[in-house]
Amino acid sequence: MTAPETDHPMTGLGAEQLRTHAAEHLLRARDRSVTLTDAVDDDDLVRQHSPLMSPLVWDLAHVGNQEELWLVRDVGRREPVRADIDELYDAFKHARSTRPTLPLLGPAEARGYVREVRDKVLDVLDTASFDGNRLTRHAFAFGMVAQHEQQHDETMLATHQLRVGAPVLQAPEPPAPRAPLAAREVLVPAGEFTMGTSTEPWALDNERPAHPSYTDAFVIDAGCVTYGEYLRFVEAGGYDQARWWSAAGWRHVREAGLTGPKYLTRDGDRWLRTRFGSVEPVREDEPVTHVCFYEAEAYAAWAGKRLPTETEWEKAARFDPATGRSRRYPWGDDDPGTEHANLGQRHLRAAPAGAYPAGASPLGVQQLIGDVWEWTASDFLPYPGFQVFPYAEYSQVFFGPDYKVLRGGSFGTDQVACRGTFRNWDYPIRRQIFAGFRCARDARPDEVA
Repeated sequence: MTAPETDHPMTGLGAEQLRTHAAEHLLRARDRSVTLTDAVDDDDLVRQHSPLMSPLVWDLAHVGNQEELWLVRDVGRREPVRADIDELYDAFKHARSTRPTLPLLGPAEARGYVREVRDKVLDVLDTASFDGNRLTRHAFAFGMVAQHEQQHDETMLATHQLRVGAPVLQAPEPPAPRAPLAAREVLVPAGEFTMGTSTEPWALDNERPAHPSYTDAFVIDAGCVTYGEYLRFVEAGGYDQARWWSAAGWRHVREAGLTGPKYLTRDGDRWLRTRFGSVEPVREDEPVTHVCFYEAEAYAAWAGKRLPTETEWEKAARFDPATGRSRRYPWGDDDPGTEHANLGQRHLRAAPAGAYPAGASPLGVQQLIGDVWEWTASDFLPYPGFQVFPYAEYSQVFFGPDYKVLRGGSFGTDQVACRGTFRNWDYPIRRQIFAGFRCARDARPDEVA
């Protein structure tokens, strides 16, 4: 039998405490949106820096429009602020590549719009009831909107990485390694554990419900694959040998002309990396970033391993063999602190292996949260008992073999949008996201005897 989940601390908060909690997350998200959009001039705000991404000004007005739809109109039952722009900022009606052709709000108008919406939302929050329908219970709708804005903030951060020009963002360096990894690999025992959640108040529909899941014994890397490790694959001719790649991966490598991780160039006998407008030598102990699923899969094959499944990743991150319980985070049930993980754009890069020993899982796997999103071998599929909430377009329309699951969050992910159960997904060719990986393998008989 798997141990049941414990109740989340938020479920015991009173109405005023919930108001304060929701307001803090909404305000932190808005502060970040302002930082990312005020960092560039108006020309950069309206420019499309890549057909893969929206202009920054679209993202800004979009988060305001979603906030208006859910909190001003649905929760607050207030009159629309700008019903005339709903269609422009519907992400399903316009592909990113075509959004610059739309009659979008200009920078000043977009800033004014999101301020007006936020003022109304804070009025709604002041009088909201949190014991009614599922949308308002535990302030879920406010948490959903805060998560949505932070997700777009991470998207805007990726757009900053794609822009050409002098650096405009600053942040201190992440901490140096505090201690070497105790082991390069960690054995995870066979057995059931509780996957997903039914008690996390702000969990999204694809994280639900909690359910028993089984794995055979497996071995997982204690840390993510580093640039130093990955570049050995590159220098060994990994991108020129079909034997390491799946058929789809090899086809993509040939068609896209891939020769190494995105944003890297060779300068004689050294590798250089472009990072938010700066060019610098590659740090070999930093997790490799901006690789697609196919690249991660090929490296794992070259290393004699494989990518972990989503189930294996979550078990390594949450399962406590001493209690049989699944934790909220690898280190326990407390929200992330600065000692636990590299989150929230506090730094503008992934931290080196060994930088966050306080964030290790009970089994000793490190840096599962923050730094880089981690590709898994799994397609994005619903859990047993999945129910759409609050709208099908959040998760359901993406289920299927076209998308691969990523776990754990990156240095650009805010803690409100990152949990041990949180699921991200993307096309296996995507490299502009802050994604890396760790490897796994089946346990040998002598390791489990």
